[in-house]
Amino acid sequence: MKRILLTGGGTAGHVTPNIALFPELKRLGYEIHYMGSYEGIEKRLIEDYDIPYYGIATGKFRRYFSVRNFTDPFRVIKGYSEAKKIIKQIKPDVVFSKGGFVSVPVIRAASSLKIPCIIHESDMTPGLANKLCIPHAKKVCCNFPETLQNLPEDKAVLTGSPIREELLKGNKIAGLDMCGFTANKPVIMVIGGSTGSRAINQTVREALPKLLDDFQIVHLCGKDNVDNLLLDKKGYKQFEYVKAELKDLFAITDLVISRAGANAICELLALKKPNLLIPLPLSCSRGDQILNAKSFEAQGFSMVLDEDDLEPNLLVEKIQELFCSRQSFIEAMDKSNQLSSIKTIIDLIEKEIAG
Repeated sequence: MKRILLTGGGTAGHVTPNIALFPELKRLGYEIHYMGSYEGIEKRLIEDYDIPYYGIATGKFRRYFSVRNFTDPFRVIKGYSEAKKIIKQIKPDVVFSKGGFVSVPVIRAASSLKIPCIIHESDMTPGLANKLCIPHAKKVCCNFPETLQNLPEDKAVLTGSPIREELLKGNKIAGLDMCGFTANKPVIMVIGGSTGSRAINQTVREALPKLLDDFQIVHLCGKDNVDNLLLDKKGYKQFEYVKAELKDLFAITDLVISRAGANAICELLALKKPNLLIPLPLSCSRGDQILNAKSFEAQGFSMVLDEDDLEPNLLVEKIQELFCSRQSFIEAMDKSNQLSSIKTIIDLIEKEIAG
């Protein structure tokens, strides 16, 4: 039986694309193993699947001063030793990494044991963890055409991001019932990331009087961000977070307001949902979401609104513009060559095993 070790963690975006590969890997007869940190989000997400999980020590590589910069290198060294010991035991034929700092000791350990490694970079420019892994990888998958110029030519492959198949199989009736919505009025989904966005949440709520004239709104606002004063607002439904129900909410959605995390926007591309992206500003990020959003805008997949310009009237104006031109965005997304990502990635994995 073919055996694969998957790794990646730190955020849901470093885990859910790996999960999207599970069904096809199982169909092809792979024995799947997963390696992540001791107690990271990856462990909680993988617990929902019948997959052996191995925890290792991990540390973060920071570009800024922190006292943990003096201790985390020792955690990484420990993680490398733990990963190497476990990899020798399970003997995978190939390793696939979705990134995050936990992947660094895993990829380096596997490479030292002559096991082929394939890594995936979500954002426009490689993050520090993947930069440390690229020299040890056979292939580097990416989401954006612009990323190819930042990667070794003989390793770079434009694949897009693996998307969970269940997201394509939502039930519209279940989604409408869940929100108490009618079927004859368009729906906007608002997604601010797994922890929500204060700026987006506040502006959407301030714009509700105008937005609800023409739309119904399902708002994924993040943990502890539900506004209790709006619980009974007709046409407006809030959720802190959804899991299995997300597919049904997507089934009723006509437009999406979203941050520009790579995994999130690749899901919107796969679902062909016209969208308005509000990327994280430079003040609280390395700018990757801004670059992601600009790429999707240039390819005709998205409209973009900078958070610095975000205010209720402009948001309403942009949403109305997006709705009127929604078909042009759908047509552009339909022509994308980044929609068969699972097949492309699985083919790379199979070729590495075949040698």
